[in-house]
Amino acid sequence: MPSSVPTFDELMARCRTAVHLEMRDTYAVDYEEGPFADWRAGFRHDPADRESWWRPWLDLIQENVQRGAVIRRARIVSEPVSEYIRFEYSGTFTNIAAGEQVRWLPRRRASDIALPGNDFWLFDSRIIRWNHFTGDGGSAGQELSDDPAAAKLCAAAFEEVWTRAVPHEQYEIR
Repeated sequence: MPSSVPTFDELMARCRTAVHLEMRDTYAVDYEEGPFADWRAGFRHDPADRESWWRPWLDLIQENVQRGAVIRRARIVSEPVSEYIRFEYSGTFTNIAAGEQVRWLPRRRASDIALPGNDFWLFDSRIIRWNHFTGDGGSAGQELSDDPAAAKLCAAAFEEVWTRAVPHEQYEIR
């Protein structure tokens, strides 16, 4: 029997707005293991060689931005930043090229913001896709919620972070 739970791609395709809040200094998700190792060994994407770094994720973002969706990502980071955040930062130009808006907030400037306990995607301020992680940053799965109180918390937290955060083009790694 088919599942009635929408996939991430379906949620993205239906939304007018999607916001993503990342609050960890290290992620250890399987699909980044190779690229992170390559980056540690000195590899850097060439912005002029789009074919070498364009991938299905960027297609998804670009398609949805082109149809009118607004997609924003905010990252709360400790400073000085972790090696992993340096890796993320170096590749963020690809998210920007696809049409995603990205901002960075130093953790010290987030101390008085009421934040949810987990990273999340929030679609149209009403559907949450919680991203759960293990202590060492591995994926511990996702969970969907349409709880109005949780959605309200996520929306308010994201907007406060967004207001305080620095656009990617202006953020300097420390």
